[in-house]
Amino acid sequence: MKQTRSPWAWVPTLYFAEGIPYVTVMTISLIMYKRLGMSNTDITLYTSWLYLPWVIKPFWSPFIDLVKTKRWWITAMQLLVGAALGGVAFTVPGPWWLQGTLFFFWLMAFASATHDIAADGFYMLGLDQHCQALFVGIRSTFYRIATIVGQGFLVMLAGNLEVLTRNVRYSWSLMFYFMAGMLIALWLYHNWALPRPDEDSDRDGMTGSMLVSELKYTFVTFFRKPQVWAGICFMLFYRMPEGLLTKVSALFLIDPGHNGGLGLSPAEYGFVQGTVGVVGLTLGGILGGIAAGSHGLKHWLWPMVCAITLPDAVYVYLSYAMPSDLIIINACVFVEQFGYGFGFSAYMLYLIYYSRGEHKTSHYALCTALMALSMMIPGLFAGALQEAVGYRTFFIIVMLTCSLTFIVSSFLKIDPEFGKKTNGK
Repeated sequence: MKQTRSPWAWVPTLYFAEGIPYVTVMTISLIMYKRLGMSNTDITLYTSWLYLPWVIKPFWSPFIDLVKTKRWWITAMQLLVGAALGGVAFTVPGPWWLQGTLFFFWLMAFASATHDIAADGFYMLGLDQHCQALFVGIRSTFYRIATIVGQGFLVMLAGNLEVLTRNVRYSWSLMFYFMAGMLIALWLYHNWALPRPDEDSDRDGMTGSMLVSELKYTFVTFFRKPQVWAGICFMLFYRMPEGLLTKVSALFLIDPGHNGGLGLSPAEYGFVQGTVGVVGLTLGGILGGIAAGSHGLKHWLWPMVCAITLPDAVYVYLSYAMPSDLIIINACVFVEQFGYGFGFSAYMLYLIYYSRGEHKTSHYALCTALMALSMMIPGLFAGALQEAVGYRTFFIIVMLTCSLTFIVSSFLKIDPEFGKKTNGK
């Protein structure tokens, strides 16, 4: 392997570049459309469809191995994401802003999902096993930093521009032009900084028909695993409450008081959700990993089930109390996100547990597709449901759906030793 760059020169920026388009498509788009006056029904419906590229990612991921190198795919997709961000910026002020921005968000979503495949594969090719283990925390950290920058700084920037320009559309347009410049800069940097490992080459002798046959075999073996239906139900319904809550909770925070929301400005939202919320999510995830490593997934499953469901009750409280104190709002969001981070650890560990054995990489990709589907389906109708019943009743319905999380978790059979730290490893 030809290693010409220190991992510090490219791993942090690579995963920062991976996180920016995802948070843009999944979160920033929500806030922008709300500020442009769209209904919650339309916002959640349109933006939930943007999960689709991650749902179908396993179907085209083998072809990334067949065509070009992973390094080529990374740089090409970063350039495409930059162009898509520029397209959003260009179309926001225009008469066809909805059709135009949705087109470019779709383009960004497909480019982002493809970038994920290439970047994760390149990570394993560009680093030896020691460096892979050493930098796994670094890559996660910089992905989280991208989330903080996206949900926090960039949303706050758009909000402050609204105050300065007194024009919502031009403010968001300027912010997206800034993002486009940032992605183009990352593209230029990675053209220079990414190493060129010998293993990163076209797969000679592998034809498209062979890859299709391999993909079919992956699906067959996936559905022959023990407890397949219990596992699929767990992957689809464990996050059902969060799938309903995620998009609507963001809209609730910024919706004006006369609509039943808390009426936060974009700058306030950026701080509450983009910084405090992400910190809570990160700390919860770290603690969840430490806990599972000490006694195993089976031991911590039910505490994690409670953690990912019960803190959702803070939104029931917020919808009744309607506090204006940012400290209270921050505390509630922190509790909910911390619980989600802790409880989500069980979900991710189970995906690894289910994927064990032959074709574990391909099976894990299918598991992550089901994970994306579990968020996409509830999101499609979450906004319509909220507008039909109001925020308070909606959050009560979310709490009722927590029963699904408990039910699907009860059917799992997990090796008590899975996840435990053994023999100093």
